[in-house]
Amino acid sequence: MATSLSSTAPVRSVFTGSSYNRGVVCTSSRYTSSSSVNVHRPWSIRNGALKLSAKPLLVKQLVQKRARIVRCATMEEIEAEKSSIEKDVKARMEKTIETVRTNFNSIRTGRANPAMLDKIEVEYYGSPVGLKSIAQISTPDGVSLLVQPYDKSSLKAIEKAIVSSNLGLTPNNDGEVIRLSLPQLTSERRKELSKVVAKQAEEGKVALRNIRRDAIKAYDKLEKEKKLSEDNVKDLSSDLQKLTDEYMKKVDSIYKQKEKELLKV
Repeated sequence: MATSLSSTAPVRSVFTGSSYNRGVVCTSSRYTSSSSVNVHRPWSIRNGALKLSAKPLLVKQLVQKRARIVRCATMEEIEAEKSSIEKDVKARMEKTIETVRTNFNSIRTGRANPAMLDKIEVEYYGSPVGLKSIAQISTPDGVSLLVQPYDKSSLKAIEKAIVSSNLGLTPNNDGEVIRLSLPQLTSERRKELSKVVAKQAEEGKVALRNIRRDAIKAYDKLEKEKKLSEDNVKDLSSDLQKLTDEYMKKVDSIYKQKEKELLKV
């Protein structure tokens, strides 16, 4: 079927071959009937009427490959990812500080502290449980601890766990409660414990650096995905370093406090 067309109207054709999109709409510029212009067209004009050619329009290699559709992330999604990374960093760093404190508290100083027994686990009905979950721990004075189990049948298991620990304490089991007397720390023992505390503080700092490293990797991933620019990553990395330095100072602060307790006679 031929379609009539004036010599000044634009040509608009639809070709449905194996191209990228079925029903590709192609619009040409206004044509001229001058025979001096050698332009290949998928149509022909006879007696002032337009007739489409049976050959599909070839658009080089573009029709041979299906284009990949890329969905760009919204600003809200990018901000959500950044916020998630920041929250994860702070949560993990806070947990690191708590772990350092717990480790420090388990190291005995010259004064009795119930937290010294926090890391002791007792074999209770075939399962290891924390001592403080099955007994009440108190300090009747500054140099002794009193362990009162909720179940008296666990006394022997508690006694065994305390002896097996590295606290250097000798439990006194009277059948009702367990009393622990803290012997005076020697100067040599204080120095040894001070080294242990220093090592634990350094382990805490290493953990903080690892958290920072993981966050940097997450930012780099966002940059590769074109969600963050190089400048964005630099700014975020700078803020991350400031946060890391802040938590490093917290480790130093609790370390100095513990060292002071250890060396105090």
